[in-house]
Amino acid sequence: MAVVSGPLLEVNDLRLSFAGVIALDGVSFNVDEGELYAIIGPNGAGKTSIFNCLNGVYHPQQGSIALEGQSILGMKPHRIAARGMARTFQNIELFENLTVLDNILLGRHLHISYGPLLAAVYQGRAKREEVQHRARAEEIIDFLEIEQFRKSLVGMLPYGIQKRVELGRALAMDPKLLLLDEPAAGMNLEETEDIARFILDIKEELGIAMILVEHDMGLVMDIADQVMVLDFGRKIADGTPAVVQRDPEVIRAYLGEEFETKELQEAEMHILGGDGL
Repeated sequence: MAVVSGPLLEVNDLRLSFAGVIALDGVSFNVDEGELYAIIGPNGAGKTSIFNCLNGVYHPQQGSIALEGQSILGMKPHRIAARGMARTFQNIELFENLTVLDNILLGRHLHISYGPLLAAVYQGRAKREEVQHRARAEEIIDFLEIEQFRKSLVGMLPYGIQKRVELGRALAMDPKLLLLDEPAAGMNLEETEDIARFILDIKEELGIAMILVEHDMGLVMDIADQVMVLDFGRKIADGTPAVVQRDPEVIRAYLGEEFETKELQEAEMHILGGDGL
């Protein structure tokens, strides 16, 4: 396999509008191999619109999106997933009447090479692949420390565990790039710390690049390598967390326009603490 030089993901001049309402206005960014890239911004800034463009749900009117140097613009979501992009959702999208193991196994469907006939006979390649897929699912269950729930129906589990299961299903796809849509939404402090730990483990142990959309500023500033800030569909800042959290335009986007220098400094501390954002 040829080695692809350059960023894992390249997004250039992305423009998206709905009936004249601009959702994304010339947004560009790159994500490198193994990088944890965060996208933040006030409600309605365009964060989820970027995710929907990346995985083929929305089709931007202008711009380009390339994964490993190959354009994925205009591809259907299942083809983009097959190219190595997986996603979790802000609102849990699991099969509540299936077990944890079965939900995670669903993430392996892209790697199944046999058809319905071999599946019905359950011999030869079908049986061998089934064993391999189940072994991979069990590895993910161990990785996310949900062994005790593996045979439990997902709908009966606590919210924080369900979030881990959804993360596990995405990991079961063996992605090159993982899109995390507010993974800590609705979680208490302990659950947030747990999910942050698993995200870092994915980066450090599995080497998977991630794009994180999250409202918890404390979480973002603690774990992200790079941060992009959106406001009304426009990129207003990007860089390391240390650079972004001190940008006056970022502070104004979150806390309003009427800030003098001293007030901006106080607002910076507000963002650093992640209070009320």
